[in-house]
Amino acid sequence: MSMLPMILAQQTGEITPFVRPHIDWHAFAPELVLLAASALITVIDLIGLERVRKFMAPLTGIAFLLAMIPVLTLWADGTDRVLFDGAYVVDQYALGLKGLFLLSAYVVVLLSTNYMAEGDYYEAEFYQLMSASVLGMLVMSSARDLVSIFIALELLSIPAYLMAAWRKRDLRSNEAGLKYMLMGVFASAIMLYGMSLLYGFSASTKLSDIAVAIGEMGDAGSVPLVTLAVLFTIIGFAFKVSAVPFHTWAPDTYEGAPTPLTAYLAVASKAAGFVALVTIVLEAFPSQSDVVQPFMWVLAAATMTVGNLIAMRQTNIVRMLAYSGVAQAGYMMAPLVVYGHASDLARSAIVNYLLIYAAMNLGAFAVVIAASRKTRSGEITSFSGMINYAPGLTAAMTVFLFSLAGIPPMGGWLAKWRVFEALLTGPEDGSATVAGISLAVIAAVNTVFAAYYYLNVAKQMWFVEASEEDSGPIRIPPALIAALAITLIVTILTGVSGFAPSVSDFVAAG
Repeated sequence: MSMLPMILAQQTGEITPFVRPHIDWHAFAPELVLLAASALITVIDLIGLERVRKFMAPLTGIAFLLAMIPVLTLWADGTDRVLFDGAYVVDQYALGLKGLFLLSAYVVVLLSTNYMAEGDYYEAEFYQLMSASVLGMLVMSSARDLVSIFIALELLSIPAYLMAAWRKRDLRSNEAGLKYMLMGVFASAIMLYGMSLLYGFSASTKLSDIAVAIGEMGDAGSVPLVTLAVLFTIIGFAFKVSAVPFHTWAPDTYEGAPTPLTAYLAVASKAAGFVALVTIVLEAFPSQSDVVQPFMWVLAAATMTVGNLIAMRQTNIVRMLAYSGVAQAGYMMAPLVVYGHASDLARSAIVNYLLIYAAMNLGAFAVVIAASRKTRSGEITSFSGMINYAPGLTAAMTVFLFSLAGIPPMGGWLAKWRVFEALLTGPEDGSATVAGISLAVIAAVNTVFAAYYYLNVAKQMWFVEASEEDSGPIRIPPALIAALAITLIVTILTGVSGFAPSVSDFVAAG
């Protein structure tokens, strides 16, 4: 109910009946299925206790797959569903992202199954927190309102703070959880301050209303304050996606957290942060491209450069992948530098990158988890000579490393190609902008930097001799084999066949 009918009703003494808004239950089905399945798993755990502990991982995986069913039915229906006066939208763009989050979470469950069971950790609680976090990601995909975006972001972040410190007797894990929580709360405060200013200007929390209100201001005297609100909101999300210089929490958190959780943070959690960033920039700030684009240029250039240069000096593969993830965030942000005249292409390039990055990065972490079952080490030198005693793992890791480096025909080259395509696509006359060309050059140089440390790991596996104690075979659990198979198929298929979600599939209807 709007404010005007309420005021008129008070002045005339009339009572206006409350009208319940129409709810499209099919549109909410993925969230409801996941919520119901998670509640059922919690009840099963409370009743069965230790007797059902070994079933927690497969039940959680089934819950994620069940939530995929309404995603597929909604996709097949093809109808854009707008709820709550445009505050919640279920379209092809949102459905594609929900599928990405659910499949990524399913792979993380496969990575976690033996890790959690053999480490004697609390399993049921871990998977329940993961389910809550994924639920926040599903809501984030459809949110077109500041309140729902903020609630979704906190719903996915707060369980992650707890999971990062899951190895409670490990000081590094405690440090990881504490740093992640403190920096996350700080980022949320900055973002919320920017959002409060946006609400003050527009008297609305809907992104479409904010875009209209800011666009109508023109050259009004309050524009500098609008700029401050825009920058504060973006900075808050920059913390979430570990953009330089707001990335300092990421390496220590990634190294100290349980390795499957590190994979989850590096892929699914970061993807959700990018979804929120892309949504709010494209939906709420279309008239602020002169402010957002230069700022994104600086963030993207600094993030990919600093991330790659520091990754080159790492000797621990988890920290290397952490700084690699920082650099990859720079590539993902790059298309926003040209969103003012190529918003559809920028959105498509980012979503394509998120999909391929999820597959190749989760696959790399799967190999790290499998190898560490034998070596009990995260040092890059522990991969020496792995071709002699684990040729299958070596071949898989080589595929993922080549893909991360952007070497054809693996999927990573297509992700980077789409980014370059967006950067080099000019306005109506077809000529590329100076900002786009210059950032494309920086991205190309950084691709060479990245190839150095990715191929260094491949060199260790293929050309450096292993010590005798490291030369025995590696026993890989079936869950890890399944995770490797899924990620390998997606990584190779996207590169070899050129398959990627098209603009028409993923561009959201406003």
